[in-house]
Amino acid sequence: MKRYERFRREVLNLPNMITIGRLFLIPPVLLWMDIADPFLCVMSSLVFMLAAVLDIIDGWLARRSGLVTVFGKFVDPLADKMMVAAVLVYLAADGRMPAWLVAVLLTREFYINGLRSLASSEGMVIAASAGGKAKTAFQMVGICFLLVHYRYRMPGFDEMIDFHRMGLIMLSLSVILSVLSAVEYTFHFREALAQHKQGD
Repeated sequence: MKRYERFRREVLNLPNMITIGRLFLIPPVLLWMDIADPFLCVMSSLVFMLAAVLDIIDGWLARRSGLVTVFGKFVDPLADKMMVAAVLVYLAADGRMPAWLVAVLLTREFYINGLRSLASSEGMVIAASAGGKAKTAFQMVGICFLLVHYRYRMPGFDEMIDFHRMGLIMLSLSVILSVLSAVEYTFHFREALAQHKQGD
């Protein structure tokens, strides 16, 4: 009974259930990325935005309820990266964005994850930089715009908004921020490692 209670608290708590639920939102987003159907494009973007909002909610709930667990720390970033990577690859395959943009963004993620793993193995924690957070914001908005794809007249605007073009601009900015934040993170890692070795 105690083992079940420990398992339920570690894995089956509400924040983790929300995180796991986000994984089930990936198939609808990919399925509705139909460039020939404007309605499905909007639906795909809305589901992607829902996943992004749930990402904020599950983290807030975990901290507020004192339910930050090892499982949650593993699954939460995994769900983020699975969603973003899957959508970026599908967007490139659908011709909505250049493949090199996807390559740069995913390579950056692998590189940062590698540094974080090294830092963790040395007992170091390096906080996310402002550049990294800005990169994520531009990336999420850019993906949402690319998923919408079509031109629409929005309230308060006289001209039609080209969501595809705006999405590409946002993702291009996120690529620049990705590279800059990766360089920044590398310097922070080097400084933290030097301090760590001095402390030893």
